[in-house]
Amino acid sequence: MNASYVPYTPDQDLLLPPSLQEWLPDGHLAYFISDTVDSLDLSGFHARYAGGGPRNQPFHPAMMVKVLLYGYATGTFSSRKLAQGLHENVALRVLGAGNFPAHRTLSDFRANHLEALSDLFVQIVRLARECGLVKLGTVAIDGTKVKANASRHKAMSYKRMLESEQKLRDQIKDLMDRATAADAAEKDEPELDIPDEIARREQRLKTIRAAKARLEERQREADLTRGRTEGDERKPRKPDGTPKGGGPYARDFGVPEDTAQENFTDPDSRIMKQSNGGFDQSYNGQTAVDAENGIVIAAELVQCAADSGELVPMIDAVEANLGELPDQTLADAGYRSEDAFEALAQVDTDLIVSIGREGRDVARIDAKKAPHTAAMAERLQSQDGRAAYRRRKGIVEPPNGWIKHVMGFRQFSLRGVGKVRAEWKLVNAALNLRGMAYL
Repeated sequence: MNASYVPYTPDQDLLLPPSLQEWLPDGHLAYFISDTVDSLDLSGFHARYAGGGPRNQPFHPAMMVKVLLYGYATGTFSSRKLAQGLHENVALRVLGAGNFPAHRTLSDFRANHLEALSDLFVQIVRLARECGLVKLGTVAIDGTKVKANASRHKAMSYKRMLESEQKLRDQIKDLMDRATAADAAEKDEPELDIPDEIARREQRLKTIRAAKARLEERQREADLTRGRTEGDERKPRKPDGTPKGGGPYARDFGVPEDTAQENFTDPDSRIMKQSNGGFDQSYNGQTAVDAENGIVIAAELVQCAADSGELVPMIDAVEANLGELPDQTLADAGYRSEDAFEALAQVDTDLIVSIGREGRDVARIDAKKAPHTAAMAERLQSQDGRAAYRRRKGIVEPPNGWIKHVMGFRQFSLRGVGKVRAEWKLVNAALNLRGMAYL
């Protein structure tokens, strides 16, 4: 007796078009993202097209935003893979609703609406607050290093820039001499296109000079912050210009260290130490996470590897996004800063910041020189202070873990600190939507 199977006719044509809602189960993340985006203010996206003009008819911004957010929420960050997914992925086809923008269109939309995409993060955070998912009771702050869209092998140290600059000048001069030589000399080397070689080396020289100028400008700013002035002859001076004690500075004003590096593909990125002990061109992504449901309520990004200067900006960002401060703020030892503690002394939040790394002895703190740090150390010695700080890791580290290990976002797609800041907010907006969908 032959077995009886459920009918299987893959070549059967459909007599009526199917409903898109039949393709995905109820409660799917794509539906939640679609409904959420429909409730957001997208006027920032529409404004770009309000003037009309002689251009091709654009795709609807709501559809483009839904596709981008769903892509980031599910680990698809490449515009090429998103364009492919609009043909092959059921959820993306539902969100696209018969639209198939090319990968360049998706990439340009993201690049052209960075400010509007950043604003979506704030709207989603406020929506979570309205839904009761954010309580602002306890908030934890942390930073994570994310690789830039740049290779560390495309960087050059200041010392090597000086050497390469002189070498290229000599090569260009030599080529110019050869270009003006007699026809006989040209016949001896017919394979060398001298004008092209000169242009290539001049372009390389221009690139190195621009990178060198950026390094020197950053060093001048750093020297001014330290109290140095141009023409100080390497001698430490008081604010009134008179010499003060201490040995001479190692370098002239505005001259970087020989080991200072600049990257050619993304000059805004910096070499930062990774969790695996290696070093890569990176940015420092900052997050503030609400303890109630793990919603990221502030997402900022800086070029500095150290977190110590970001405590005040992150607390300010929380207040700017939600209009009030959390009852309690937790942060690890990387945020320890006497200046930050002093600035936040009168701020209405119970600040608890570790003074030293876990498992390591902390040097005695001079209460006269660092009164706020000493008070923080005393706060951490109390039973309630220790109990509160123990919650930090479980609040703030899971979102960063989800971003890198579940969503798979380990490297930025965009270049330049302004664009990367917008992409960091987009990543965290997608993470929030993913979390909100299942709360």
